[in-house]
Amino acid sequence: MRVPRSAFTLIELLSVMAIIAVLAVLCASTIGQIVAVRNQAESASRLKQWGMALGLYAAQHDGDLPRRGQGVQEVAQLDRPEDWFNALPPLVGVPGYGELVRTNRRPTASDRTIFVRPGAKEPPTNSKAFLSYGMNMNLSPWNLPAPTKLAQIERPAVTVFLAEAPGAYASTYPSARPYGCVAPHRGLGNVLFLDGHVAAFSAEYLGVGRGDPHRDDVSWLTGTASDAQAPNY
Repeated sequence: MRVPRSAFTLIELLSVMAIIAVLAVLCASTIGQIVAVRNQAESASRLKQWGMALGLYAAQHDGDLPRRGQGVQEVAQLDRPEDWFNALPPLVGVPGYGELVRTNRRPTASDRTIFVRPGAKEPPTNSKAFLSYGMNMNLSPWNLPAPTKLAQIERPAVTVFLAEAPGAYASTYPSARPYGCVAPHRGLGNVLFLDGHVAAFSAEYLGVGRGDPHRDDVSWLTGTASDAQAPNY
């Protein structure tokens, strides 16, 4: 007597395929979360380097802060030594951004550099510069006759210095405009404050894509004359 061969029925095959699909989705979600956490941590580490450079710069320049660079326009002027992306990097052993561009070493999205956050993508436009971080649009702007001094800031522990930005701008602010700050780590965005500490906040809390929500612990206002321009951002 022949024993019939066992085989999967169509329903059993469909069930196995459904289970595999669910496991694949769960695995992809877990991997995505791990990558987001890693990128957020690495980006925070790079911001801390910027914070260390800021402290050294202020100590060497009688308490002055570097300039913010260009404001609402994509950054195109790269040769001013007072702008943060040129003034601060040499203090942590990195050439200024203008020098990198001048010598055909412009950072790209895949580079491990303090200028670019992990996971960043090149701007969609043919931008001259690619900066994953932007200085507080309202801090030490060029329309003031002199750089802002750290001692002029009323609350440095809650005043934003740098935040994660879209890529083509040297300055950023909570805004629906293209230069608005971003929260790229699954809805979390890193912020470096003037006292050197870094913290992560949700996109909603930062006002990403909307505007400054005026939080008590995340201030884009400085207590200086530059605050008069803040409503324009």
